[in-house]
Amino acid sequence: MRIRTVLGAAATATALTLGMGGMLASAANAAPLSSNDWDYDSDWGYYYSQNGKAKAKGFVDVEYDDEESNKVHISGKLFDRDYRTEHQGGKCGYVAFRYTSWDDHEDDWSSSYKSYKRCGTDGYKKFDFWRSDVAQVEVKVCQIGLYSDYPTKCGSWHEIYNAWDDEFGYTV
Repeated sequence: MRIRTVLGAAATATALTLGMGGMLASAANAAPLSSNDWDYDSDWGYYYSQNGKAKAKGFVDVEYDDEESNKVHISGKLFDRDYRTEHQGGKCGYVAFRYTSWDDHEDDWSSSYKSYKRCGTDGYKKFDFWRSDVAQVEVKVCQIGLYSDYPTKCGSWHEIYNAWDDEFGYTV
């Protein structure tokens, strides 16, 4: 059972226990709760690869249509800080994002990851993508070889949005 269902039931029971009958008349005239009460936006990062040779930072923006329907916008920059050449063992910067949808349980990550790669220390790679109906998002920064599909020297996963966590403002 999701935490918001439990909290919603508890809030309803508390309101009835406290005798909110007098407020029912005025509540009928009040505007309904708008979907943007759950909207969230924030900067995240810098997050680093395990050896500090790649880093990423960005912004997350969550816009709700209704209780379990939203659009999550992730944007940011990926930096390659490995000044070695490929011949010297240098690698590229790599960032990956994982998510859970509303139909999944908390921490039941999708097998579909969104990832970006940046090779070269002269600047950064911009990334920008959207996902719909998302409950959680995490980011991880790694290094990856120029011609490789397997990241190495990964930092840990960092939570950048979690609807089940009160810190992110989603409560029903």
